[in-house]
Amino acid sequence: MTDNKQVDEKVNRLTPKEIVFELDKYIVGQKKAKRAVAVALRNRIRRLKLEPELREDIAPKNILMIGPTGVGKTEIARRLAKLAGSPFLKVEATKYTEVGYVGRDVESMIRDLMAAGFQMVKQEMQESVTQEAEKRAEEALLDLLLPSNSKKTKEKKMKPVVRPMGSFSINPENSNGSIIGTTLQVGIPFIANKNDENEEDKNASEKEEPLNEGEDEKFKATREKFRIMLRDGKLEDRPVELMVNQNPQFPAIEMMGTSMEELESSLSGIAGFFGGGKKKKVVTVARAREILKAEEAEKLVDRDRVSDEARQRVEETGIIFIDEIDKIAVKGDRGGGPDVSREGVQRDILPIVEGATVNTKWGPVNTDHILFIAAGAFNVSKPSDLIPELQGRFPLRVELDSLGKDDFLRILTEPKNALIRQYTELLATEDVKINFEPEAVEHLAALAADVNSKLENIGARRLHTIMEALLEELSFEASDITPATIDITVDYVNQKLAEIVKDQDLGRYIL
Repeated sequence: MTDNKQVDEKVNRLTPKEIVFELDKYIVGQKKAKRAVAVALRNRIRRLKLEPELREDIAPKNILMIGPTGVGKTEIARRLAKLAGSPFLKVEATKYTEVGYVGRDVESMIRDLMAAGFQMVKQEMQESVTQEAEKRAEEALLDLLLPSNSKKTKEKKMKPVVRPMGSFSINPENSNGSIIGTTLQVGIPFIANKNDENEEDKNASEKEEPLNEGEDEKFKATREKFRIMLRDGKLEDRPVELMVNQNPQFPAIEMMGTSMEELESSLSGIAGFFGGGKKKKVVTVARAREILKAEEAEKLVDRDRVSDEARQRVEETGIIFIDEIDKIAVKGDRGGGPDVSREGVQRDILPIVEGATVNTKWGPVNTDHILFIAAGAFNVSKPSDLIPELQGRFPLRVELDSLGKDDFLRILTEPKNALIRQYTELLATEDVKINFEPEAVEHLAALAADVNSKLENIGARRLHTIMEALLEELSFEASDITPATIDITVDYVNQKLAEIVKDQDLGRYIL
């Protein structure tokens, strides 16, 4: 019987056509690339339905996207991961260095992906216990607002003590007379167990006297009144004092290999000895509710279970997008110099893509079934400049098309997050309504295509700079002219962008 628990019902219904349909909502054109990633995602879903023995032998078909900047390579990968609910990480190939050089090692991409997966699973599990966390936070708030009058022994603060391990002596003969025979005792710090409390503390707790019946009923009635006031929002601004977790901040350190992971784990383990633990803080009830809710949700979630689930999800459905891979390609007519380091980065990436086990602070992660999508413009180098072994690990190659006037026109109007809609909604918050005439939108698209043809082709990013130049003055004055209605016509576009059209050095005005 196949194990279908790993396949989410929502993801299971994603056919290649539906995946392409969802991608079309945000990305214009690039049908070949969309079809390639849709098939790759569907094959991963199919693989999880197979028998375990056969499942292990089916490796993901990694994809190499080739195309100029700004045509949608990164957006396709990001939307695909979001669609599938997969842990996703975007990295730049240029920030990694060959082993032996100072900088980030390639294994750190797996640790970063695991961190993203852990956070994703943790958030999902915390959302599933939201109601229980809210209930507990409410009770904790009531305890802060209305402490009980019963005589309670305060919880004994657990202090670190030193348990002796042994002693050693310093030989005075080797000290040149500067040290007389000395014995040093060494030990390790530990937290005393609650069971080690002395008999006096136990006897004190046995002598506690609870509230009598009348006082108890009165206290409960008052507590319920406070609960009603709390739920009605009448106490939101009242200050309360609570204990909050205080985590020591260690400086960020990057080292080669995995030793840094172990060091970070060790530092977090001894955090209590370096200013960790809790501290008192005065906040409003509204803020205290957020803090207490987050703390209770943290307590309700089993971190070991989160780690196991995140590790499984990363290994089976994780996606890593390696951008700018063309920048580490070695051109055939070059030799020596920095290209040696670039080829070294390729050799280091190779075992990760082929399949390796990387140690993380959440446990070892196997990369056999992680989907890698690499991308690059390859305007200086060629895919054949990559080392042959790495080329073989990206069997699917997709060329993305350059964007022209018609594509820019669609990008401005069609996607759910179309630029026209973004700027319209932004200015609407200032009660300034802008209406784009179809002819003006078409003129903007033509202008963006023209600038791309005369300067560096930066794809759809050109539209952002065009729109900013067009609406810069209006955005600056919006709060002073509200309410207002502005019609964006062809004449308006020509007026605001006149200098750009006239000046031959367009780079002075637009990137």
